[in-house]
Formats: sequence, structure tokens, C-alpha cells
Amino acid sequence: MRYAVLGTGQVGRTLGGRLVELGHEVRLGSRTPDNAAAVQWAAAAGPRAGAGTFAQAAEFGEVVVNAVGGRVALAALEAAGAEHVDGKVLVDVSNPLALEEGELRLSPVESDSVGEQIQRAFPRARVVKSLNTVNCRVMVDPGSVPGEHNVFVCGDDPAAKEQVTALLGEFGWPAERVLDLGGIRASRAVEMWLPLWAGLLRTFGHAEFNLEVRRAR
Repeated sequence: MRYAVLGTGQVGRTLGGRLVELGHEVRLGSRTPDNAAAVQWAAAAGPRAGAGTFAQAAEFGEVVVNAVGGRVALAALEAAGAEHVDGKVLVDVSNPLALEEGELRLSPVESDSVGEQIQRAFPRARVVKSLNTVNCRVMVDPGSVPGEHNVFVCGDDPAAKEQVTALLGEFGWPAERVLDLGGIRASRAVEMWLPLWAGLLRTFGHAEFNLEVRRAR
């Protein structure tokens, strides 16, 4: 499978590297074709890895992964081009979290979400929100956290969610730990988890933790 990973930060490089390890081809996308982080990553990741602009990566990928920050996600995807994401599964792992006046704040929040904004802006893309509730290491190695903890998916296309669930399985998430929250509107809930996640990060001093949802039988 060919994947476009938009974003050259730690999340994008971690996801891209794991996809390459799993045997996929990956193009890491950024604003410029000569982004130093992307070029260095591609050189280290091997022959199945490449780098290019957002548009070049999205055109290359059969699946597009949005790994840029939530507040710049629409701009990155506009640069990628609707013609390069139409009809494709678009996995949004971003969060609209930023430091404002010394506090971590979300925007949008409660009445909207990045996942919904992306689906509205690119109605022919098959947007699935997932993995935004965990650190990038846990994204690709859930075994780094003990126990039967969970990851979420939401989106309006059932087949797209099935495809993303299969990808999560490749990362090591058993299907029974993947909780389907319904349509893309559920992005609001999983994005609003991030301030609490940040508080737990400060408390624990590390990011290797996650939620385990237990239900009465």
C-alpha cells in the first residue's frame, strides 16, 4: 500500500517509519520539496520512503494521513489539493491544541472539530478520525502500555473505518480494542480529551499511558 503522511514532525516521522517497517511505501509531505527533516527521514528510512510537497505526497498515496497540527490541517490539505484526496481514505490524527496566554486551549471545540472541518472542506474524501488520543509511540506500539487499553475511530464511511481498523491492527491494536464512536461528529469528543491528556502528561512525567474502557457485561 502507498501512504502519504502529511507532516514532518515527530508524529509524522513516527507513523511514516512504522509504515515503512511494515512493508508499505511512504511519501512524507511538507510545504517545500526540500524540507530538511523530510529529506533526512527518507534517507534513513530506506528505499520505500520518499519526501515531497503536500501535493506530491497526497498524489502518491492511496491513503492520506494528516499528521500536521490541527490548526493548520486545512491549509496543509488545501496545499495537497482536493484532486489528490478525493475518494481516498484520509486518516486525521491531529488535535487543535495550542498554547495561548500560558494555557493549553482547543480551537475549534465543543460545537465543531478538525475532523468535521476536514470532511466539510473535502466532501469526497473518506475522513476517519483516529489515534489522536495517544502519544505517537503508543500509536504504533500499543504494547508499550500494559493492559487492554483502547483506541477510537469515527467517520461517516463504514468501509473507510474498516480499512483504518485493519491498519490499526497492523500497528498492534487488536480489533476488539478499537471502539467505533460513530460518525465524524464524534471527533469533537476525542479532540476534547486532549487537555486532560496534557494534564496526565504533566502528572506522570511521560506520555506512555492510555485509557482502558471497561463495560459491564
